[in-house]
Amino acid sequence: KMAAERGGSPGSPSLSAGEEEPPLGLDSLVEEAAAAPSAGFRLTAVRREPAVRLQHGVSGLEPLAWSEDHRVSVSTARSIAVLEQLSDVHSGGQEMVIHRTAVPAPAAACHLKVGPKKEVAECREKFANSVDPTISQTFMLDRVFNPEGKSLPPMRGFKYSSWSPLGCDANGRCLLAALTMDNRLTIHANLNRLQWVQLVDLTEIYGERLYEASYKLSKADTPRGELGDFSEFQRRHSMQTPVRMEWSGICTTQQVKHNNECWDVGSVLLAVVFENGNIAVWQFQLPFLGKESITSCNTIESGISSPSVLSWWEYEHNNRKMSGLIVGSAFGPVKILPVNLKAVKGYFTLRQPIVLWQEMDQLPVHSIKCIPLYHPYQKCSCSLVVAARGPYVFWCLLLISKAGLNVHNSHVTGLHSLPIVSMTADKQNGTVYTCSSDGKVRQLIPIFTDVALKFEHQLIKVSEVFGSVRTHGIAVSPCGAYLAVITTEGMTNGLHPVNKNYQVQFVTLKTFEEAAAQLLESSVQNLFRQVDLTDLVRWKILKDKHIPQFLQEALDKKIESCGSTYFWRFKLFLLRILYQSMQKAPSEVMWRPSHEDAKILISDSPGMGSTEDDQEEGTSKQASKQSACDAGKGMDIDDAADDSLPPSSDTGGREPMEEKLLEIQAQIEAVEMHLTREHMKRVLGEVYLHTWITENTSIPTRGVCDFLMSDDGYDDRTARVLIGHILKKMNKQTFPEHCSLCKEILPFTDRKQAVCSNGHIWLRCFLTYQSCQSLVYRRCLLHDSIARHPTPEDPEWIKRLLQGPCTFCDSPVF
Repeated sequence: KMAAERGGSPGSPSLSAGEEEPPLGLDSLVEEAAAAPSAGFRLTAVRREPAVRLQHGVSGLEPLAWSEDHRVSVSTARSIAVLEQLSDVHSGGQEMVIHRTAVPAPAAACHLKVGPKKEVAECREKFANSVDPTISQTFMLDRVFNPEGKSLPPMRGFKYSSWSPLGCDANGRCLLAALTMDNRLTIHANLNRLQWVQLVDLTEIYGERLYEASYKLSKADTPRGELGDFSEFQRRHSMQTPVRMEWSGICTTQQVKHNNECWDVGSVLLAVVFENGNIAVWQFQLPFLGKESITSCNTIESGISSPSVLSWWEYEHNNRKMSGLIVGSAFGPVKILPVNLKAVKGYFTLRQPIVLWQEMDQLPVHSIKCIPLYHPYQKCSCSLVVAARGPYVFWCLLLISKAGLNVHNSHVTGLHSLPIVSMTADKQNGTVYTCSSDGKVRQLIPIFTDVALKFEHQLIKVSEVFGSVRTHGIAVSPCGAYLAVITTEGMTNGLHPVNKNYQVQFVTLKTFEEAAAQLLESSVQNLFRQVDLTDLVRWKILKDKHIPQFLQEALDKKIESCGSTYFWRFKLFLLRILYQSMQKAPSEVMWRPSHEDAKILISDSPGMGSTEDDQEEGTSKQASKQSACDAGKGMDIDDAADDSLPPSSDTGGREPMEEKLLEIQAQIEAVEMHLTREHMKRVLGEVYLHTWITENTSIPTRGVCDFLMSDDGYDDRTARVLIGHILKKMNKQTFPEHCSLCKEILPFTDRKQAVCSNGHIWLRCFLTYQSCQSLVYRRCLLHDSIARHPTPEDPEWIKRLLQGPCTFCDSPVF
């Protein structure tokens, strides 16, 4: 512990390992360093299977990113591998369930548009054959000018990828912005779960805009030189070579209809920083469908030379949202730039740029994270900005008080002996994770003081979990339950490995008790947005084969006190996992052919001379082999003992388990019925609000009313009053559904399907309860339910109903 003076450098020799550097910069303050973590912050990392092997080596900076909808993107030399985490309720395996897809790299090289094709070809030939070596060699070796490489290795692969916030694509999920090594910036969407679709090529669009503007940012700019001038050739490439891109949060814009009525439209911003320091801010209307969803594109001059990274600064003060862009340089400086946008509801920005770090100390800014927090002493919201600069972590705390904007900053030293290669942050509690290539991962926990903050940090011993490995990137899950790590083999007996096998491995950052408590106290009230937490709970129940008593009691109290359908869905999730844990694992792989069956068929065929005794003997041998196989497949001791008992005892021993499964199944059906009734009430409420007269909507209103009233044990006063008002409005009209094959009436007797008198079966849409009489329909992510597609004839309120998630598991519908 030591007192600090202003103006020290991160590499000051007076600092010892484990201590923080003296506060530096604006409004600096004295700060104490934390030499060791306190007992309350000790973390025990546990390995989570499976480890996913990558087909190609990773590429670019920060190759790992974890989206809000629980998809992990890994930038590799041939594609972006996308690993989607699922909390599967239909699988009894204890491993993490991962759905794997990929975004392939474009086959053709990307050439930036710097002028007419004929003129560009002539200039390229001129520069390549120039007698001036400073021009010819610079031109031939610059991969921006020559992305195809010719004699040089090809520039394939991805440099960076960034996930948008949740709710940006047509399915309400995240978009993926991808930047290739040859500087092509594209946006992709996963619309049908199995294939990624490129929606727009922003590099091509931005190049066309610059070409139409004669490569001037504003009309007042003086015209530059001709393309034949090598400096102008370089400038035109530099002003459209992307370095990084980041998404903002979703904001609201106002549009005016033809009847002068204002309505709110969601939009999202994508900031792209270029090699020359300019920043293009794209504004997209949601849901983003393609080029037609681009609202505007504004270019900002940052004034930073050699920009290396950027991040959005989003701050909320007194219900006013402020925003800006944090830009870091390869030479060291970091500053926040104002972003002026019109027609954005409740949007404010800074009056002038704010310099967070101004020293040109040649420590490149590798990564920047901005974390919104609440200051417990100042009683106001604040922003924590952390940046990786070499082996150090630069932090800056920004908070708005009556005196204005207060800025406190410093460096955390003694974390790594090598430069930080990756940094990630848990935005829920402000915890920061850093890693270097030698396999060391650090956890930094911010601790607020009276004025600013300090950090407690500890080493996560990855070598104890994975063995000797080298780390290339890390990412934390949205709710902070898991840490994903890209690893390769480390040194063995002082020797480097011959081949590198890149893997994405997972470690737990929370215990089961912490995950369960967070799910019970969640403000999100959505299981799909907390898949990492529900996976920890799923893992625990599958291992122990029971739901812990404290969790059952706490959940029952929540259901009794507030009655939110979220807790009913959580209860349904727990019961389904418990049911899967009770199921007996199949003795053989389902797809593998059974050779024993084939032998029995041959012996039973005519002409083989088999007798009845031989057949019985063969059957008994097969049964004994089957029981031995079951015991060898890792079954429980109790199950193996049951199989070894005589048939009469075996039946008696299995009765309690079968009764237990039937009991759980009954509880599952009861919870599903409760959730169905609650959603039916919501659908009927929408019908009542949006129908003025007797109207035949696509919703089987009379059938839903009769289904709710058919159960004498269901006594809900709200439902009965609502149904009475609707029946009065319908004026004795029934509007029944008819089978499209035989024109018979489809009775509403089952919530899942409709069966006509001729036996034709149609599945029902779980969002509107209409029978889906088409060959194409949608299904929820966990295959719980199906839903129909919206049609042009549907009114807006029905289209809104069809955009909802699954009523059982909160999953989106595809």
